[in-house]
Amino acid sequence: MSDDGHSPTDIITYIGVPLAVLGVLPILYNTAATLAALSKIKRMLKHSKLTALTRSDVVNRIIEVELPRYAVTPWDRFSNRSEYWTLSRHPSNIPGGSWTTFNWRINVIGLSTQRVEYADQLRQPQVEVAFDELIAYLLDLGAVPDPHGWRLLRSTGLWTPVGCSLMLSPDGKENALTIAPLDSSDGHLSLAVNWSGEWTTRDYSHLPPYWVLLPPPPLDERNGDGQAESSSIKDDTVTSEPAPEGETSSVQKKSLDSAQQAGEAISREPITCQISEDGITTALRQEDQLQSSLQLDSLYIDHVRIRAGRSDGVWFASAITAYGTTSQTILWSYKIPESIVSFTRKDSVPCGVLVLLNMVDESITPEWTAKHDDRAASLDAFTRRVQEQRHAIAAEACMAPAQRTQAAMDRQRKENQQRLQEMRDKMRLDAQRKETRTIDALQSPKWSTEVVASHGLAWLKSKDKTLNGSMTVKDVVGVLLHRMVLDGQFTSSLCRMLDQWKAWAENGGMRKSDLAALEEETTLFAYATLLVAMIKDTASGTEGSLSMDLQECLRMWRQVRLG
Repeated sequence: MSDDGHSPTDIITYIGVPLAVLGVLPILYNTAATLAALSKIKRMLKHSKLTALTRSDVVNRIIEVELPRYAVTPWDRFSNRSEYWTLSRHPSNIPGGSWTTFNWRINVIGLSTQRVEYADQLRQPQVEVAFDELIAYLLDLGAVPDPHGWRLLRSTGLWTPVGCSLMLSPDGKENALTIAPLDSSDGHLSLAVNWSGEWTTRDYSHLPPYWVLLPPPPLDERNGDGQAESSSIKDDTVTSEPAPEGETSSVQKKSLDSAQQAGEAISREPITCQISEDGITTALRQEDQLQSSLQLDSLYIDHVRIRAGRSDGVWFASAITAYGTTSQTILWSYKIPESIVSFTRKDSVPCGVLVLLNMVDESITPEWTAKHDDRAASLDAFTRRVQEQRHAIAAEACMAPAQRTQAAMDRQRKENQQRLQEMRDKMRLDAQRKETRTIDALQSPKWSTEVVASHGLAWLKSKDKTLNGSMTVKDVVGVLLHRMVLDGQFTSSLCRMLDQWKAWAENGGMRKSDLAALEEETTLFAYATLLVAMIKDTASGTEGSLSMDLQECLRMWRQVRLG
C-alpha cells in the first residue's frame, strides 16, 4: 500500500472504469439512434401502406430498406371507374412517392435497396410509366398543358430545370406535373405529380384523349343510299341461294330483315374511333363508348387499319387526325406522314380540268385556252351556198326539160356531197379543238387544295340536296369518315382516287389517263378534295404549336420515371 492510502487497484477503479464507460457510450448512442430511426421508418412505411424489408447495423448506424419497384399504368376508364376517376385513399408521404396520389394497375419489376442513417433520407422508388398514358390520363382528368414547359422540354431535354411545370391544374394556378431531380432515374426523364380531388372536372361521359367522334350522315342520304344498298344485298342473297321450301325462305327473309335493320341502326348513330400511333385501333358506337369498353371491336375496322402494301389505313388515319384536330385539341399520337403533308401543300389540280369536269365555270378561271367563234365563217359559207344554188337554178331554167332534169339531179348530188364533207370537216375540227382544249386544260394554271375543295363542296351541294348550304368542309369530312368506317368498298375507291391524285402530283402533273379517271368518278374526286384540304389545313396550323411540342416530347421519351 502506498503512503497516501490508495492502492493501484483503487487507481484502476477510479480512472479505468469511467474511461470504459465513456468508450461504450457511443455504441449505446448509435444503438438508440438507429433503433429510433428504424422505428420512425417503419411508421412511415406503415402509414404509406408500403411493404418493405428493413435491416439495421447498430454499430455502424446504418439502416437498409428494400422497397419494390413498380411499373404502373392507369386503370380502364370504363370498367374501373371508381379507381380511374378517384384519388388513392392512402397516398405516400415519403419523398418520391407522389405517384401514389392516384390509383394504378401495378406490376413489380424489381427491388430497390437503400442505406440510410436518418429517416428523412428515405426515398420511395420512382415508378416506370408510359409517357403518353400519363399525359392522356391527366388530360382526361382535366389538367391543362403548360406551353412554356413543353417548349423548354423539347429544346433542352434532360437539362430542363427541376420544378419546370408541364401540366397545370384546370384553373391554371397550380402545378400538376413537374420536372423532378434525376436521382436514380437511370437517364430517364424524371417527373413528379400533384393532384387534388376538386381538380377533376371530367368524367367517363366525356370523350377521352385520342378519340374522335364521327357524326352520322344526313337522314335523307341514309334513307336513300342505305335502303338501296341493303335491298341489293338482299336480292343477291335470295337469288343466289333459292330456298327449296317456303318455311326456309321465310326464315332467310327474317334474318335478312334483321341484318338490314341492324345495319341501318348503326348508320344512324355517331361513331367514336380511337387513334394510336399505329392508326385506328377501336371503333365503337357512341352509346357503347360512353358506357363500356368491353366490346372493343364492336365495328369491323380491318379495312381502315394501317397495313403493309395498302394506303387505305394511312389515308384514313391522316384524315381522321386532321378532322379531330381543333383549337382545343392538344394530344394526338398519330403523326401524319411527311409525304402526305408535302402532297397536300402542292398546287396540283389545273383549273382547266375543273372546267372540263363541270365543277367550275370557265368565266371565273384565268384564260387558259383559245376561244373560237365560227359564227361569221358559218354565215359566209351559208351565204355562198345560197348564191351558188340560186345561180344553178337560174341556169337550169334556160335548159331543155331533159337537160334541166339531169342538171337538177347533178346539183342535188353535189349539194349532198358538199353537206356531208362539211359535216366531216366540222367533226374533225371539233375533235382537234377538243384535243387542244384537253391539252390546254392539263397545262392550265394549278389551283391550291383549298380553292379546289371550295369548288368541290359547292359542286357536291348542287348534286346532293341533303348537303345543306350551312355545311362546311369539316362537316362533310366527318360524314365521309363515318361512311368509310362502315363501307369498305367506298373506302377502297376513295383511297384509290387519293393515290392517283398523289401519284400525278409527284410525277410531273396530270395526264390524259388521269383526266379520264376523274371524268368517270367525279364525285369521288370531289370527296377527295375535301379530305386533302382538311389535312393541309391541320398540318399548316399545328406547326410550332403546343401540339407539336407535346407530340415530339412523347416520341423522345416513351417511358418516364414518376416519383
